[in-house]
Amino acid sequence: MDIRTGQSGSDEDRLAPFAARPSESRGRLYSEPDSAHRSPFQRDRDRIIHSSAWRRLKHKTQVFVEHEGDYYRTRLTHSIEVAQIARTIARVLRLNEDLAEVVALAHDLGHTPFGHTGEEALAGCMAPHGGFDHNAQALKIVTSLERHYASFDGLNLTWETLEGIAKHNGPLQPPWPFTIADYVARHDLDLHTQASAEAQIAALSDDIAYVNHDLHDGLRAGLFSLEAAAELPLVGDCLGEVDARHPGLDQHRRRHEALRRVFGLMVDDVLATSRARLDDVAPGSLADVQRAGRPVIAFSDWMASDIGTIKEFLFGNMYRHFRVKRMRSKATRVVEDLFRLFLADPALMPEEWTAACRDCGEDPTARARVVADYIAGMTDRFALEEHRVLTDPMARA
Repeated sequence: MDIRTGQSGSDEDRLAPFAARPSESRGRLYSEPDSAHRSPFQRDRDRIIHSSAWRRLKHKTQVFVEHEGDYYRTRLTHSIEVAQIARTIARVLRLNEDLAEVVALAHDLGHTPFGHTGEEALAGCMAPHGGFDHNAQALKIVTSLERHYASFDGLNLTWETLEGIAKHNGPLQPPWPFTIADYVARHDLDLHTQASAEAQIAALSDDIAYVNHDLHDGLRAGLFSLEAAAELPLVGDCLGEVDARHPGLDQHRRRHEALRRVFGLMVDDVLATSRARLDDVAPGSLADVQRAGRPVIAFSDWMASDIGTIKEFLFGNMYRHFRVKRMRSKATRVVEDLFRLFLADPALMPEEWTAACRDCGEDPTARARVVADYIAGMTDRFALEEHRVLTDPMARA
């Protein structure tokens, strides 16, 4: 066992030449002794899982408000599903499973309560102050807002993990979100290059997971029918295969069998397309992947088109369904009201946040960022309760 990597030599030997190797990590912003039993990326994963922000994902939703049902996905279950897909793809392509996993687990840490609705509302509130972006917020959480360690703020993750969190969706061109700009001024993450192949895997695993589970959750909620979904590319063919092999199957099993086939087709497509791209680019190192002119992990053109069609269907039939729109309207009002109230009177927040606002002096943008950090960290249920306490005259503080 290698004390530095927490792995046997054969573990690194099996990796492709362009994979991220623990022994070649660029390290951490603050130097720490190596773990005797875990690689740097495994250690990053464990720090994510033990963070406060990770636990809060349990009560942050994808589409539905958290209290609407126990079976709908939350940000926590979504992140676990993304990590499972990422590990599978990384293993097959001989990439570093641990790095792909930790980027997948961390990718949604910066999400607000109420999913994308909450993010849009908070971004609107923050428009005069530099905006709000959940990817940038995830970086801020792991580099600053998690405050548990004696020697540093944040989780002091490896350079490779931070790079993956910042740019798993592709290179970032300036002007960068203020949170990212603040951090890279002291710790350059090479934002202009492609991310590692492992981080690229996490990004596509996110697409695979949320398309499939939104189809599943939308069907379960009755927002659209299986017959309507059968008109979609991929879904219709998979449903036809299920009916041919299992005639008379009950609707619950029929739905599950069809969607798991859709899931498998997407993963198979990523593997085939990525192998072809890697053969074309022929990277000899991680640096070659980062310098490549395009991602090496990708869907085929036809699969990307089919996924785009499914997303359009979900947008019209799920995200814009009147039941979801009612929730979106209420969620937007909650976030906007909380932002307005806290910005006007920071003393309505807990003392540590009130003190942070005092430290901002007369800088309205700095104060707004503190308020945004507080709201972004809320769970659905906590945001609803804070709103009730602050706006209902009969509620007890």
